Amino acid sequence: MRHSIVAGVIAFAVLGGVAFAADPDISQMSPAVMKGLMPDQIPWQITPGLDTAYIYGNPNDPGFYVLMYRWKPGNSSRPHFHDQDRSLVVLSGTWWVGQGTHFDLEHATAPVKPGSYMTHFKNQVHYDGARSTEKEPAVEIVWGMGPVKTVVCDSPAGKEAGPCEAARKAEAAK
Repeated sequence: MRHSIVAGVIAFAVLGGVAFAADPDISQMSPAVMKGLMPDQIPWQITPGLDTAYIYGNPNDPGFYVLMYRWKPGNSSRPHFHDQDRSLVVLSGTWWVGQGTHFDLEHATAPVKPGSYMTHFKNQVHYDGARSTEKEPAVEIVWGMGPVKTVVCDSPAGKEAGPCEAARKAEAAK
């Protein structure tokens, strides 16, 4: 009886050890099969209002790109447009979006919550960021095809840009 108990304990320890072995670390995976980044490995470029991480490709170069934005509370873009469609998913925080050239982050934007998907259509004026009342940054992952040109409406290039001018006229007609 004693031998069977000892054998059972040994079998449980061996088989249980297999069942409860630690999962492999992603760094142990072959980079020829897949590439991954853990949160502490994301290559953030830190600035006072918006951090950017280039995950794959670059929006200034031809081809597919993926980036991440981390909007800090109280920071946003100015009204602008892109010459290519861009897609995104909000990962955390609340991201606030507005449209047109009348900039009012605190009162004229709509909340976009984590898990939400959105497309910025080319040549459509919008702005986005994190309201000053937010407790955490808004983080989103953005992808599209490059090269993509972004024109800020209150910049010299945006003063006469067609989409900015069309948005100004539409707002004046209201």
